[in-house]
Amino acid sequence: CATCDGFFFRERVIAVVGGGDSAMEEATFLTKFASKVYIIHRRDELRASKIMQDRAFANEKIEFILNSEIIDISGGDQVTGATLRNTVSGETSELALDGIFVAIGHDPRTHLVHGVLELTEDGTIQLEGRSSRTSVPGVFAAGDVIDPTYRQAVTAAGSGAVAALDVEHYLAALLEDATDPLPDEPVDVPSEALA
Repeated sequence: CATCDGFFFRERVIAVVGGGDSAMEEATFLTKFASKVYIIHRRDELRASKIMQDRAFANEKIEFILNSEIIDISGGDQVTGATLRNTVSGETSELALDGIFVAIGHDPRTHLVHGVLELTEDGTIQLEGRSSRTSVPGVFAAGDVIDPTYRQAVTAAGSGAVAALDVEHYLAALLEDATDPLPDEPVDVPSEALA
């Protein structure tokens, strides 16, 4: 992402793929480092809010390439360019680049829990307050599925630590509330019970 890797592209030419607020934000941020930032979008209109578009259009380091999509990336271990295809004419062109950032949306991958857990309007998993507890007792959530704003590895790791602590407290409370004491000796479980 731009926040993590932008510094490595000081005085380089880079592209941001996308047309929404995330793309405009990343492109604007990257102009602090890069000598040139191309915004490549497959349509002729951006989906970004007016204020985000205005900021990007006003930035001298940003150039827009609309009605275009990347069909190939050149380079081995490092990006050296991209092949673009115009979505209207079908014509292809080459663009020399040192890096590409993809910002085509950040839909949380919560499809597995639709109808099971409560979700927010953003599509992230609804939590109880500042905890990692979800709407189902014993189910905890962490990472990008709870974070519609930052979407950074460090914040995901932090929420993972919170979830681990919440799970520990939850399990301790279950043990405390258990009416049957735990056996002192290991329990022999028949192998057919594990099938």
